[in-house]
Amino acid sequence: MTRTTSAHLFHSVNGVVEDPHLWQFDAFGADEAQLMTDSLAPVTDTIIGRKLWQEWSEYWATADDPFGEWVNPMHKHVISSTLPSDLPWNSTLVAGDPIAYVRHLRAGDGGTIAVLGGIETVRSLFLAGLIDTLTLTTHPVVAEGRKLFESGMATTRLRLLEARQTAVGNAVLTYALRQEDDAAGS
Repeated sequence: MTRTTSAHLFHSVNGVVEDPHLWQFDAFGADEAQLMTDSLAPVTDTIIGRKLWQEWSEYWATADDPFGEWVNPMHKHVISSTLPSDLPWNSTLVAGDPIAYVRHLRAGDGGTIAVLGGIETVRSLFLAGLIDTLTLTTHPVVAEGRKLFESGMATTRLRLLEARQTAVGNAVLTYALRQEDDAAGS
C-alpha cells in the first residue's frame, strides 16, 4: 500500500506563497488552526527544503509550543545539496534525486507524509504526481513574492476535491492532479 503525501500552503489571491507570515497575520483564526491540527494529525514524516529546515530547526527545536511538540519528534527528510549528511533534529538528508527518494519513502511503512516546503520542492513533487492532496488556504490579500506556479509552466489541470470558507474569510481549497482518465471524461 502506498503512503499518501500532502502539502498545505498559505496563498494570496494573486498566487503568492512566499513568506505568508508577512500577510496572513490578520486572517488566521480558529478554523485555520483546527484545519492545521486536523491535517497534521496523521503525519509521521515530513519532506522539507533546506531553507525552511534551517529556519525551523533554529527555532522549533527548543520552542515550548504545541506545534513544536508535533514537529520536534517528527522525522524530517531534508532536500539539500549543501547541508552535511549528519543532520540533527531527527532529520535525514535526502541524497540524490528527491523524486526517486519520495517515491521510495511512499512505498514504505508509516502514516501520511507532509511536504512542508520550500516552494520548488512542493511544485516539483506535485507536478511529478507525488503529492496526493494540495491544500491552498487563500487569504483575501494581494501580496508580493514568489508563486507556487510561475508563468511559463505548461498547462496543468487540477481536480477540486474540497472547498470551504473560514470564519475570517479565507477560502480553503484542496486539489489533486487531474489524471488523464479524468480529463478524457470531462
